[in-house]
Amino acid sequence: MTAVQDQLQSAHAQWRGTPYVLGGSSRSGIDCSAFTQTVFREYFDAPLPRNTREQLQVGSGIRRQLIRPGDLVFFRTARNVLHVGIAMEDGDFLHASVSNGVMISNLSDSYWAGRYLGARRVL
Repeated sequence: MTAVQDQLQSAHAQWRGTPYVLGGSSRSGIDCSAFTQTVFREYFDAPLPRNTREQLQVGSGIRRQLIRPGDLVFFRTARNVLHVGIAMEDGDFLHASVSNGVMISNLSDSYWAGRYLGARRVL
């Protein structure tokens, strides 16, 4: 396991189950972009903008086949709604989901595969 993967596992252990709250940024409730911003700040000492649209502008774009742990992965979940998570190993990604709070999902899950937008390398 890589150092980045280890850090992401630690973040998952610490935040797992934290409920999704739009605009939230704490253990009592957090949204997807605040979660990625917090993980990057606390675990990688790397600043990220607060919202998903701004996060979509940082780093460099990478092809889906080249995604590695620590890359940001983006989805379009509704017409004007974006979602962001952090790639892990084997297609998994860590994110604050609306339905289940902070959890791990997989890019190949039918819901996420059909909504995949792109990935950015920040680390």
